[in-house]
Amino acid sequence: MINSGDTAFVLISAALVMLMTPALAFFYGGIVRRKNILSVIMQCMIALCFISIQWVIFGYSLSFAPGNAILGSLKWFGLNGVGLEPYADYASTIPHQAFMIFQAMFAIITPALIIGAFAERIKFSGFIIFMLLWSTLVYDPVAHWVWGVGGWLRNLGVLDFAGGAVVHINAGIAALVTALLIGKRKGFDNKSAPPHNLPFVVLGAGLLWFGWFGFNSGSALAANGLAVNAFVVTNIAGAAAGLGWAMLEWLLNGKPTIFGIATGAIAGLAAITPAAGFVSTIPAIIIGLFASIFCYIAVAIIKPKLGYDDSLDAFGVHGISGVLGVVATGLFASKTINPLGSNGLFFGNPHQLFVQTLAALVTIAYSAAVTFIIYKIVDKTIGMRVSEKEEVVGLDLSQHREGAYTMVE
Repeated sequence: MINSGDTAFVLISAALVMLMTPALAFFYGGIVRRKNILSVIMQCMIALCFISIQWVIFGYSLSFAPGNAILGSLKWFGLNGVGLEPYADYASTIPHQAFMIFQAMFAIITPALIIGAFAERIKFSGFIIFMLLWSTLVYDPVAHWVWGVGGWLRNLGVLDFAGGAVVHINAGIAALVTALLIGKRKGFDNKSAPPHNLPFVVLGAGLLWFGWFGFNSGSALAANGLAVNAFVVTNIAGAAAGLGWAMLEWLLNGKPTIFGIATGAIAGLAAITPAAGFVSTIPAIIIGLFASIFCYIAVAIIKPKLGYDDSLDAFGVHGISGVLGVVATGLFASKTINPLGSNGLFFGNPHQLFVQTLAALVTIAYSAAVTFIIYKIVDKTIGMRVSEKEEVVGLDLSQHREGAYTMVE
């Protein structure tokens, strides 16, 4: 039975999640050097266009159609059989196509997150082929494992409300692998250039935060109390992590920065994503604070020591906070918040922590292995990295023959 309120809520949530991809473009675009801002925005926009098509042709079917424990079938190829009546196995009060398009927005932003790892040095043609293969061979299977009917992690009872494993661990680990394979930017000396446009960074972060309400509360798939809980804890975790990062910078560096508070907020929002439909307010504060601490250590301490060039900290923010969030769900989940979920360790169920940890480890291993193979194949065929001359000129001009700025300061 279709509920008009639920349908409207999920469609609005899908629109909010769609906005997150151009928001990510501004967040990432403000961090890179001015000669590369359009390249980052272009990569995000081509993901929005390309994966929208991939999803309706076969991506949705591979992720959610009835299949086996590993992968969905092609039963819903081209949205065949995906109509305007509810599909009760996923959502009983909204049209099946509403669920499909909501999930499409997740499939779009996940490969876009990886852009942060190889920004300023990837060939546009290589990126397109890599993104298509990664979405098909990494995102779609993991989405089926965790969310698809019959998926093996779903059958084990793994809780991932809005994509801690499927989105953030998956993309974060792929980011680390690609950053290591593509190599450092020319002239990189363990210190990235300062962001060229901090107002863009804050604009992007603010719009991402705004979109995250659709990302997390929309995953309730109904306009109900669970959606309200997800909305509230999403805001709390983002705020706690932004505050935590600012305090860490103030304590350790003597000054808090707007770049730090924006980065911290994104870390907290990513960390609460898998837990949003299962935890209450105090755990949300704890998750947010720990996200700021762990991600700060990864970005500001470990990365400079190891010397790898994850340009925009896609791994340090999304990968680390994704793992934290998935594991924390196994600690703080409560059936008083969501009777259809499970209790975590702190509510008497240590088994939930085990399956959450297993899901994190399996996603890490699978994403790392398949990302490595895809990267090597694309690199050997059409190449993944621009020439040194193209990198020096900047990707805006060398890949797109466009410039974001026409005035010389």
